[in-house]
Amino acid sequence: MSTTLMDTTAPATTWPDWFAAQQQAALAEYENSPDPTRKDEAWRFANLKALDLSAFVPAEPVASEGRLINASTGLGDTSAKLILGNNTLLHREASALPAGVIFEPLETAAATHADLFKKYFMAQPVELGSRKFAALHKARVAGGAFLYVPANTSVSLPVEIFQWVEGANASVFPHTLIVCGENSSVTVVDYFKSADKLPAFACGVNDLHLDRGAKLTYIAVQDWSRETTAFHINSTVVDRDATCTALIANFGGAYIRGESLSRLVGEGSRSEMFSINPVEGTREIDQRTLQDHVAPRATSDLLYLNALDDKSRTIFAGLIKVEPGAAGTDAYQKVKNLILSDDADPNSMPGLEILNDEVRCSHGATNGPVSADELFYMEARGIAKDQARRLIVNGFFNNLLERLENETLRAHLETLVAARLAVA
Repeated sequence: MSTTLMDTTAPATTWPDWFAAQQQAALAEYENSPDPTRKDEAWRFANLKALDLSAFVPAEPVASEGRLINASTGLGDTSAKLILGNNTLLHREASALPAGVIFEPLETAAATHADLFKKYFMAQPVELGSRKFAALHKARVAGGAFLYVPANTSVSLPVEIFQWVEGANASVFPHTLIVCGENSSVTVVDYFKSADKLPAFACGVNDLHLDRGAKLTYIAVQDWSRETTAFHINSTVVDRDATCTALIANFGGAYIRGESLSRLVGEGSRSEMFSINPVEGTREIDQRTLQDHVAPRATSDLLYLNALDDKSRTIFAGLIKVEPGAAGTDAYQKVKNLILSDDADPNSMPGLEILNDEVRCSHGATNGPVSADELFYMEARGIAKDQARRLIVNGFFNNLLERLENETLRAHLETLVAARLAVA
């Protein structure tokens, strides 16, 4: 009898018994939770047909371990690297990490650093619509990365994580848990990649926790196959005087549902939320965000950029929420849609919920085509129209990348964007 994703018996793992019990409870929650409907505000405009998971099955061990390890190339100079394929560790290197930093597979952390794991793993409630799928993730998670940077420790070179899926209709459940101690700093680049062009299902979660004065730059490069259905659920908690910069680059996927919650719980905390989304064909990117200001005098800045071609579709629904005690909040939210086709379908719903008068908040969304003047300028200099449009889109995204402080990281992402857009 064939195995399905929803079989009661979970794939074999080495989780400790206490977590295996939690997984059984999570599976029951998933099975007993109603499916999203059009009446749910969190699923407004969503493509509910994409939520049919009946074709997907548990991922088998990868057949090309060496190939995936060799293909896991990124920045070059790094402090550490973790490579996972179909929920299983393939390779780990961490020789350049400072003393006290913990960087290991998620299952190992649950067993050897249980107190840290229990405190931070999926500790924040899922508030943006995908609680049912977060429960599925918890029930089926079988691999991932855990990074703990202790207080007053700086990791000078970036940490890279590669999470691969291989095989037709294979399901993976990538999880990244990052805990930054007081006054620590680290940069993490998380790659989500397909080993083939086959349909697959990914249901991923990342937890980012920043203690006082910590600084984290987190880059997620989503490059699943064009046949993949994926959920990416993020929660970020930022304490006093800490700064989190998170950038999501959605390069692949047939249907991507992304949810990002940033909770500013300490005075003077700062959250930067960026997203780059080149979309074409019939691909769909559905992103929901919450900038939750709990503490006073905190700052959040959100900028999402979409470039839509053919019959592609994007949805953005974002909320800035200012709690009663969050006086002095400074919050911004902006989504920009560059329309490359008359058949493209952008949907933008920015919003505010302000429960304190002493704040400065702004939000907005814009739609616009490629500038005719820019196209004329390039074509007059011998650049073909299609290539000219690609160059304009490339510049559109690079304007956002300029906000990144690390020049090497910025250049790396510019190279990835140019390759994705086939800019010569």
